[in-house]
Amino acid sequence: MYEGVVQDLIDELGRLPGVGPKGAQRIAFHLLTADPEDITRLADALVQIREKVSFCEVCGNVAEAQRCRICLDPRRDTSLICVVEQSQDVAAIERTREFRGRYHVLGGAINPIGGVGPEDLRVRELVARLADGQVGEVIIATDPNLEGEATATYLARMLAAFEGVRVTRLASGLPVGGDLEYADEVTLGRAFEGRRLLSGGAPTT
Repeated sequence: MYEGVVQDLIDELGRLPGVGPKGAQRIAFHLLTADPEDITRLADALVQIREKVSFCEVCGNVAEAQRCRICLDPRRDTSLICVVEQSQDVAAIERTREFRGRYHVLGGAINPIGGVGPEDLRVRELVARLADGQVGEVIIATDPNLEGEATATYLARMLAAFEGVRVTRLASGLPVGGDLEYADEVTLGRAFEGRRLLSGGAPTT
């Protein structure tokens, strides 16, 4: 719809995840009227992210060196590994300040329809990290959807071969403030599985 570089910019922005044609157009015209210094900073950041940022050789998280800051932190508990799908999940868990172990980023989830199998994920690297016998618990924190559940089930079966390694699944259930009638089947089912005792003895199964 537009000429030359303007349309080229809209097309490139439209390729970004979560950005539709209208969103790409709005961003493009915002950039056209933005302060030149802002544009320069954005361009520099895009160049530097390709030149300086890679993935941690240990856990697969984003890093500006061979190892990320979490793997380099001697205060982290090396006997605990939390397995997540993407680096964004690491940031989300870190915001809770509840976990003091280390991470393993798979780089996705098993999705047969999308052509993603276990061999496409960082599963072999996870197995290698358990070989020295220092890890006592692996917490599987994949997303509570069909792909995440399939990945969690696969990992649980595979890691069962490691004696002395406890494999747990991050609990999930109904969100605070949510309505029961709007909960999907997976979320509601996990809420029942993860229910906790309030009084009167152990819950029935």
